[in-house]
Amino acid sequence: MQPQLDNAQINSDLMLHRTIMAIMAACLAAVVAACILQGEPWRLHWPEERLITYRTLFYALAIILFPLTNLIRYIQMRLCQTMPGDKPAKRRYLAPVLVSLVLVENIGGLGVALFLLGDGANTLYIFTGLAALGFILYRPKPSEYLRIVDALARKDDA
Repeated sequence: MQPQLDNAQINSDLMLHRTIMAIMAACLAAVVAACILQGEPWRLHWPEERLITYRTLFYALAIILFPLTNLIRYIQMRLCQTMPGDKPAKRRYLAPVLVSLVLVENIGGLGVALFLLGDGANTLYIFTGLAALGFILYRPKPSEYLRIVDALARKDDA
């Protein structure tokens, strides 16, 4: 038996997930704004050769983090659907959402770190943009949530 959830119920169930995502995005935006407006006293101004090494390393890390986040989210979604226990679907879905968002928020943190080491504001904007893209890609999705609800309902029927 498939549970029938209307949009209001789904939105209610995902309210915490979306609130957490909004808070994380706002925190990243606040840190970036602080760097732009008041960051100069905190900057270290490392030599350009050293910055190039770290910039390359951080870009590679950001490139690796996106597919890694996708893999981790997929594994966690499957675990949410198959693990025994009596946790409700909205509580199970919180773990994949949190882990995904924390991983992509770290990409923005890499940009902040490079900016504070002396790299330009463009690098900060690029990494922040990548983090924003990650927030969009890994936002709480009703379709994923409904897959967990359906799997738990099938498990209860069996």
